[in-house]
Amino acid sequence: MPATTARSQPDACSLLESDHRKVKKMFKDYEELTKSRSRTATQQKRDLAQEICLELTVHAQIEEEIFYPALRAALKETDLLDEAEVEHASAKDLIAQIQDATEIDDKFDAKVTVLGEYIDHHVKEERNEIFTKARAAKKLDLIAMRDQLAMRKEELMEEMTVATA
Repeated sequence: MPATTARSQPDACSLLESDHRKVKKMFKDYEELTKSRSRTATQQKRDLAQEICLELTVHAQIEEEIFYPALRAALKETDLLDEAEVEHASAKDLIAQIQDATEIDDKFDAKVTVLGEYIDHHVKEERNEIFTKARAAKKLDLIAMRDQLAMRKEELMEEMTVATA
């Protein structure tokens, strides 16, 4: 079997980066909707905010269940993982506030905006530091982990979509 580099095929980090790009686009779409005051835009904002919350909840859960524990086992320095988990907790708090909101008002928009800023910061740290360390770790099979993450993500999406329907 020929030797392959970590970059030659999509790995766990690639799957997580794909999630990051998808959510970033959703936040941009939300920002566009904030410029309109129509009833249609208000409903679209509510729907999009719920979709963002679902994506982020599932993403955080697969990181916490699979990705972070594997990294903790493979890396000596885990400070970044501690920070990432604290950032997840802050994001989860805002997600809960957004999901529980009854009014789609300026405060709602502010919460979605701040959540987007938190996520943007978190994504940069993951991309520039955590993913770099993960790809350099010899003990991690990021290709196999990608499949594990994808399967768990699909399960959670199904569960959470049924639960909110």
